[in-house]
Amino acid sequence: MLDLIGPLVVPNDSKIVLLSSDGLGGLPRPETGKSELETARIPNLDRLAAEGACGLLRHVAPGITPGSGPGHLGLFGYDPLRYLVGRGVLEALGIEFDLRAGDVAARGNFCTVDGAGLIADRRAGRISTDLCIQLTARLKTITLPGVEVLVEPVKEHRFVLVLRGTGLGGRLSETDPQALGKPPLPVRALDAASTRTAELVNAFVGQARARLADAAPANMVLLRGFDGVPDLPRFPEVFGLRAAAIAAYPMYRGLAKVVGMDVLKTGTTFADEVATLKEHWQSYDFFFVHYKDTDKAGEDGDFDAKVAALERLDGFVPEILALRPDVLIVSGDHATPSILAAHGWQPVPVVIRSRYAGADPVTAFNERACAAGTLGTLPAQHLMPLVMANALRLTKFGA
Repeated sequence: MLDLIGPLVVPNDSKIVLLSSDGLGGLPRPETGKSELETARIPNLDRLAAEGACGLLRHVAPGITPGSGPGHLGLFGYDPLRYLVGRGVLEALGIEFDLRAGDVAARGNFCTVDGAGLIADRRAGRISTDLCIQLTARLKTITLPGVEVLVEPVKEHRFVLVLRGTGLGGRLSETDPQALGKPPLPVRALDAASTRTAELVNAFVGQARARLADAAPANMVLLRGFDGVPDLPRFPEVFGLRAAAIAAYPMYRGLAKVVGMDVLKTGTTFADEVATLKEHWQSYDFFFVHYKDTDKAGEDGDFDAKVAALERLDGFVPEILALRPDVLIVSGDHATPSILAAHGWQPVPVVIRSRYAGADPVTAFNERACAAGTLGTLPAQHLMPLVMANALRLTKFGA
């Protein structure tokens, strides 16, 4: 798809906003039969649905649950099955860590284990960032033979582990079993070149366990998303766009950096992000704007909190529309149904609002309504060609 798009791109001055509500999709609450989107009072998003073209996005394949990295790569037009980026790289770049060729990075969670060593909370109760910084300082004292061990705090329970040295491989399994009541898993090498690295990581985990033994609820670590720096086609060059990313959470800033977007400095709230959008409106053609609260509430299994998060997001839509973007897209990187308290495999609603989006029978922005939209259910990587077409930035294919 990227090879097809490049030769068709034509320049103009149209403005595009891609608003990604992380973990947007949900499932019905058994007591009411309505999803979070169907329950929320979201008149502005419903208005967008009535004015635009709607559908559902599938980010990887039927039944496959996407992580945030593959989910957002799909939104940016990259086939997530072809372009793989480890979560550790995204976290490291997101905090502006100097990640170098040959480094192996992993995303870490502080977690809670019980007396038997079984996981009781995969996020350690979402400890404060201040406590994360204190506990990361303990991990910085870990040494391993033949490599430099670099540990940096990210936000709340998250940190980054980077191993730096020669002969390292990033093809490693994860220590997170993605379930409670199970012990952290030992790391396994997924190719021969990563055998020594697996041994080093397991040694790190053993030392981390000892250093955190008295730090409950954050008395253990989970590691996942091992990888080195990838070489992806650059989004601004493929699509001919001056592209900017606005995200409060580091991982999503890292993802934007990987594909070559400018990452704009912003604050910690979505209000800060919208203010940043306004401030830089004249300087860019394309804005990726990230909203985290929907995913956070879904992962906590809090249906009402996710409804409230959607309603807060809805309140910002008029401010974005007041900028008069030529194309406004609202969707998400994956579903996070509250009844699962985790990412889901369900397709996610999407709306494209532009002068050229065409007629659509949909009048509400939710899963059931958008399933009847004219966009149908499409692979996420097919979204950007539609966006570019609606922005009048593609010429015709062939004679």
